[in-house]
Amino acid sequence: DFDNRIIEWLVFGFQLEHKIDLRKDRMALQRIRDAAEKAKVELSSAPQTEINLPFIISTGKSDALHLQRTLTREKFEDLVIDLCERCLQICEKTLKDAGIQKRDLDDVILVGGQTRTPKLQEMVKDFFGLSPSKSVNADEVVALGAAIQGASLQDERSSVLLLDVTPHNLGIVIVGGYFQTIIEKNTTVPTAASHVFTTVRDNQTSVRIMVVQGDSLRAEENELLGEFLLSGLREARRGEVEIEVTFEISADGIVSVSAKDLETGQQQSITVTATSGLTEEEIKRMAEDAANYAVDVKRNEALEKMKADVDGIIRDVETILPQVQGFMSGSDFGREALAKASGALQRAKGASAGRDLEQLKAAREPLERTLRMLRGVAQKMG
Repeated sequence: DFDNRIIEWLVFGFQLEHKIDLRKDRMALQRIRDAAEKAKVELSSAPQTEINLPFIISTGKSDALHLQRTLTREKFEDLVIDLCERCLQICEKTLKDAGIQKRDLDDVILVGGQTRTPKLQEMVKDFFGLSPSKSVNADEVVALGAAIQGASLQDERSSVLLLDVTPHNLGIVIVGGYFQTIIEKNTTVPTAASHVFTTVRDNQTSVRIMVVQGDSLRAEENELLGEFLLSGLREARRGEVEIEVTFEISADGIVSVSAKDLETGQQQSITVTATSGLTEEEIKRMAEDAANYAVDVKRNEALEKMKADVDGIIRDVETILPQVQGFMSGSDFGREALAKASGALQRAKGASAGRDLEQLKAAREPLERTLRMLRGVAQKMG
């Protein structure tokens, strides 16, 4: 996101100056993207940086245009201030969900190379009242955390205790289609919690336990993890039979749910081994997608190359057409040629707006003939 703000600034400035949209040129855009990332990194330590991209695009003549801009840290901060503010909004929500005050924190660790942006570090310091910790490389934080967690799950000795939490509320569906939370999100795992429910109908002999995770009060808006039936309940008036539902989450995220008739001891349970994972069908589909990935990449590369070529010819035709239009309109032959040129141009634009490689190929050849014809007319005129 931060890189894109610099890219947009460069492209917009170039378009204002030269009336050319560099986003339509794939190679030019890639050079701008690389330069934007380099500039962002340099501004983490320097007050300003020079962005110099010679021969960024050809004008269709013998010369080419260059892109040269000076980006100051102050301007960069103006471009990304809303992104920095969004980071703090997430921090505020996280603290609220965890029930923690800023004053309870000992350290603030920044994650990701982007957090080296001085403005972001300054805003984090002002928000938390703490200077961000420099003890861990921001690029390695996630990998180090995963390594520590992996070691703790394997019971290996570690001087660091890493606490995992549940990402969503966990509970069951109750009468009326509502969601009853039993374990709240952001609860440290491993953990366990129980809740006692009663029957809702007279002479009810069974109850279906539907295990759900999510943040909505309406069960249908959350994710169903599994369900099971507890039967053999004593026939009685509603509200007399009590069922205890217990949720347990292990350190590696496995959820076990049991329902027990407190009078008879009758019990049923279910284990959910992937609370936020993939089904077998999804895994199979992903494997099939991976097998086709290379083919898709080649097809997309060919499509993007052809699209860039056609867009370049379109720009050349649109540049030269107004120059020869008056001359060609003076004869029937010229007017007919102009009509054909206009038709070829419109078909090429239509093909460029789509994603059909064959359509682009079909539009390219007549457009190239049109360009050669227009250039020939221009030479005769000049």
